[in-house]
Amino acid sequence: MFMSWVQMLLFVSLLSPTSVQSEIRHYSFTEMFTNYEIYLHYVGDQVVLKNTTRLCATKPIVTVNGKFPGPTLYAREDDNVLVNVTNLIKDNVTIHWHGVRQLRTGWSDGPAYITQCPIQPGRSYLYNFTLTGQRGTLLWHAHIAWLRSTMHGAIVILPKKGVPYPFPKPDKQKVIVLGEWWKSDTEAVINEALQTGLAPNVSDAHTINGHTGPVPNCSYRGAYNLHVENGKTYLLRVINAALNDELFFKIAGHDLTVVEVDAAYTKPFKTDTLFLGPGQTTTALLTTDSGIGKYVIAISPFMDTVVSVDTFTGTGYLIYNNTLPSIPTTVTTMPPVNATWKTLVFAESLRSLNSKQYPANVPLTVDHSLLFTIGVGIDPCATCSNGSRAVAAINNITFDMPTIAILEAHYYGIKGVFTDDFPGKPLMPYDYTGVQPTNLQTMHGTRVYRLAYNSTVELVIQGNSMLAPESHPTHLHGFNFFAVGRGLGNFNPAKDPKKYNLVDPVERNTISVPTAGWTAIRFRADNPGVWFFHCHLEVHTTWGLKMAFLVENGKGPNESVVPPPRDLPQC
Repeated sequence: MFMSWVQMLLFVSLLSPTSVQSEIRHYSFTEMFTNYEIYLHYVGDQVVLKNTTRLCATKPIVTVNGKFPGPTLYAREDDNVLVNVTNLIKDNVTIHWHGVRQLRTGWSDGPAYITQCPIQPGRSYLYNFTLTGQRGTLLWHAHIAWLRSTMHGAIVILPKKGVPYPFPKPDKQKVIVLGEWWKSDTEAVINEALQTGLAPNVSDAHTINGHTGPVPNCSYRGAYNLHVENGKTYLLRVINAALNDELFFKIAGHDLTVVEVDAAYTKPFKTDTLFLGPGQTTTALLTTDSGIGKYVIAISPFMDTVVSVDTFTGTGYLIYNNTLPSIPTTVTTMPPVNATWKTLVFAESLRSLNSKQYPANVPLTVDHSLLFTIGVGIDPCATCSNGSRAVAAINNITFDMPTIAILEAHYYGIKGVFTDDFPGKPLMPYDYTGVQPTNLQTMHGTRVYRLAYNSTVELVIQGNSMLAPESHPTHLHGFNFFAVGRGLGNFNPAKDPKKYNLVDPVERNTISVPTAGWTAIRFRADNPGVWFFHCHLEVHTTWGLKMAFLVENGKGPNESVVPPPRDLPQC
């Protein structure tokens, strides 16, 4: 059975994996609530411009259905989801369903020119995927240019009906989306940077559910208000949808108990501060037991190097019911901008739940042992203002975007689009976090790394000290992975693997690589297709810190990429 909407642009169907899609029935909202207990918060998916005022200035922003942040997609584990996206703006668009495994359905993953050509103005595309074995908090966002600065929203995957959470049942749930705001058009910001060869301007403010809170030299007072009842437990689904900033999140006078990250359950642990890189999600329990009053919710950036960052602290308020206006607001102190220790403590506290029902299936043997160095460089540029431009690279290779989708080229055997010779280790090893080489120029190419179906991979992501070492939140499409190790300085292949956690490492889809340090991840390549791997700081993705894994088909149709849909966009 399968449902859709007549004369509407969003289609969400709630299917079992074996459903017959040709049987179409139509449901009212009441029938959906009764039969499925799924709360659909939107019924159309149009990409449109919306005039929006923040920081006492108005500009048109790219949105879905005119909302910022965009609408939340609610579904259950193993539901099939169809979203028909119609592009009503002048720019090409795509949507990436960040963290959704997309088992065999890479055509719906969304990164432009990797798995699909973009949706051109006036055109539509139906994304069709199943949330197989996933439950928790994820996000969706545009995956072309810098459109995701405002074109983003939450994905909430509820457990199967009748399956409880592996933690105390909350009384209520709240989605909190963190972001950045520029007074200028973000496309103009990055285009100017590419023309000059310099780094783009940092954002002007941070947002909580689209609001900055009070700001200096502006009468704008809009802030996100979280109204709560005393003595209740709330499940907060916190999402970092910022373009370029890793963020701290804190609620004055309250601790949070982390129970899930990136839609994977964790062993519960209590903290007063969450740390999220762009693309990461953290789900935490909040108990409202601090007394009736008004408490600041605050977000602030993390940056432990010389790179410029927007230091504005975004604020909102947690307000207990029956709080009188005369009660003073309880404030909080945020970690220093360079609080490396705070990020390390948070990262080390994360452990997979690793229960009988939710085991941590860490690969214990490795077929591919890879070392990727990541960082920035300088290339000559005759048209740039200073004769050079900033670039970024993996293993000193800056990724050149193709003009047609790599997945399409792979599926149809189209030659000349990409090569499968991405190096599994640096071609010229050096002291990655020590004295930097004098030559900061990178190589270029559209290269992928080929993996056999069901092979196991250990990938050590090594930050380098080129120009300025920096924390890099890196995202792998198409897979969850286990973060088995991390450290500062250069990875030592003789000593560091002995300290790996192979029992209950945290399971994620996006992981921060510490400044001038390394992170080791393991995953099983059980998803055929082409899967993007990149830094989730959008400036670094733009500069070329990206590559793709090509996972070959296995045996038979159940281990092979499904055929492309008829409405697949053309370049």
